Amino acid sequence: METAAGQNDLTLWWQAVPDGVEVTRVETGDRNVILPETVRGFPVTVLGHHAFSPDQPAPEGTPLRLACGGGTPESDTRRIETVTLPPTVRRVGDYAFLGCAALRELRVTEPVDSWGGSVFMNCRSLRRFFVRVRDSRAESLSFFADELPVELDVAVEYPDGGTARLIFPEYRESYEENSPAHHFDFHLYGPGYPYHHVFRERALSLAAYDALFPGLLATEHDPDCAMRLAWYRLRAPRELTEEAAARYLQYLKSRTGDVLGWLLEERDSRGLSWFLPRCGADGKTLGGAAETARRLGLAEPLVLLLEQRRGQIPDGLNKSFDL
Repeated sequence: METAAGQNDLTLWWQAVPDGVEVTRVETGDRNVILPETVRGFPVTVLGHHAFSPDQPAPEGTPLRLACGGGTPESDTRRIETVTLPPTVRRVGDYAFLGCAALRELRVTEPVDSWGGSVFMNCRSLRRFFVRVRDSRAESLSFFADELPVELDVAVEYPDGGTARLIFPEYRESYEENSPAHHFDFHLYGPGYPYHHVFRERALSLAAYDALFPGLLATEHDPDCAMRLAWYRLRAPRELTEEAAARYLQYLKSRTGDVLGWLLEERDSRGLSWFLPRCGADGKTLGGAAETARRLGLAEPLVLLLEQRRGQIPDGLNKSFDL
């Protein structure tokens, strides 16, 4: 078997296609997989049907062993946790990740012109996507949001260096039998459906995304999901209007204690520094957050909280006496 250097220890099967190379199968024991951009100098443009599926039939094409200095662990693609597709990929085949139960994160670069059917079937852990775009459309995101009704955490990187981080809340579809009428009734549960379909001709509309927030709060929803959604929009405010920013900040201020606790759990000192002068927290809330910081052993956040609290203490409580 031919061997070449790579960023993972894996075996892939490949075959030539008109615009480059199709990877027809991937075998690896690695948890984090980065597919190569080229094979024998030709760009990898296609990820084939069932390429990562652990139950794929006999692969087509020629095997290539990629090594990065490690051993050759037994292949089990069910244990893969992250996959990075090369920026050369233009098409992804049917059931490409079928059965990758541990897969939680996928990184892609636009444009990917075609996504096959049931690409993520039985990928029950997949929640995070990183999408690097060459224009402002982020079209693959429309496929992910339509394919997966679960809560999604998406980071989009634009050509100008700007970013957006978006939470797509979960929703659930259900068909319930209506026996007297001899048909099934279709129901949607959860507030996430409009978020998962906030695209215009596959292009992401951030304005339409932001316009959904009042409706989200007006329905039964996961408050922690809403908190993270508002937070990420404010911290990466691409195309965010002043009106929408005010709505997000107002919601976070209404849950200041929860936000501070979350930031401490996340060890997000930079975010804490940004939020403290904007949140209007009272002394009791700051004191509770400071106790949490002490418990977690977080020195820098503790200093930030104590400084913010000290600025609220009336001058009369800071008297000194000389004898």
